[in-house]
Amino acid sequence: MSSSSAASGTHPIAEASPLSLCAREPHVPADRLVAEMVPPPRFDSVRFSTYIPDPNQPSQTEAVGVLETFAGGLGGAHASGAGKAGKRGFLGFGRSKAPKTPAGPRGVYLDGGYGVGKTHLLASLWHATPAEPSLKAFGTFVELTNLVGALGFQQTVQTLSGHRLLCIDEFELDDPGDTVLVSSLLGKLVDAGVALAATSNTLPGKLGEGRFAAADFLREIQGLSARFRTLRIDGEDYRHRGLPEAPAPYSDEQVTKAAYATEGASLDHFPHLLDHLARVHPSRYGALTDGLKAVCLTDVQPIPDQSTALRLVVLADRLYDREVPVLASGLPFDKLFSEEMLKGGYRKKYFRAISRLTALARDAKGVVGA
Repeated sequence: MSSSSAASGTHPIAEASPLSLCAREPHVPADRLVAEMVPPPRFDSVRFSTYIPDPNQPSQTEAVGVLETFAGGLGGAHASGAGKAGKRGFLGFGRSKAPKTPAGPRGVYLDGGYGVGKTHLLASLWHATPAEPSLKAFGTFVELTNLVGALGFQQTVQTLSGHRLLCIDEFELDDPGDTVLVSSLLGKLVDAGVALAATSNTLPGKLGEGRFAAADFLREIQGLSARFRTLRIDGEDYRHRGLPEAPAPYSDEQVTKAAYATEGASLDHFPHLLDHLARVHPSRYGALTDGLKAVCLTDVQPIPDQSTALRLVVLADRLYDREVPVLASGLPFDKLFSEEMLKGGYRKKYFRAISRLTALARDAKGVVGA
């Protein structure tokens, strides 16, 4: 402790101010968008062997077997280069010998509710596919549309055509324009011999009991539907399977002290953060969290409107991907969204955000202990 701190009686941790998300306005170049199309840190080490199927849900075990076979079928003679990759079909079919209507699917679609491990399985497929990382791409639907925006449609086709596999997590079906754009992109990539794997969100009003809707997905991708094999994965949200209830919010003082005591932590007033997110494109939310060890939020309040809610969903996804604990005061995370929101067309996204923020709140217990 410095002499000045000792004289004033202030706590030594007050000498170093925490970071702030609201002070960040990151710029993300196009080449970074391409380079980052790999499984996020949370799914860096996942494999089929680390997926723990629910013994009461046989579809989970079955899905692992099918995906392992799918990954094994993506092996081929070519080792690199768009030219060679583009001449190879899925499951070893040479394009010159393949029939006009390929036998068997060129893609898999994982159909299941939130929290059943679809992203874990999708990332495991990426890891198990026998190809160099530069010949495999993994990203969310939003990240893929951002790539098209940064590179342009034709350049994106050229960039991804040499890949063995493209994994798309959380395929968005609530924006017709983006859905048509990505469907057209996937058509070009399939023609180039790229295998596809996807999970998706449901269309508004087509949600059922919080489930994804395979029929909606296959209809929206239109001409590609015959290329996908649907794998239904039943089960409950694993993040809450056998786990304790989410921790109650902390006090403003506890959150602030933890932020000052934790190197690499950010500290923001929740309403101010929501305002800041409106000024940063969602494609930059990942970069917004670069280097953070924890996110500390004070005065969490109900989300005021749908646009703000959807931005928070994207931030929650990026924090969850990067395993950044979230320590908060104010409202519990399961009270963020209004009843109207939770019954509307985007409710699946909101439930996912609640689930993921709750998991990150559990992770933040260690931050308070520090």
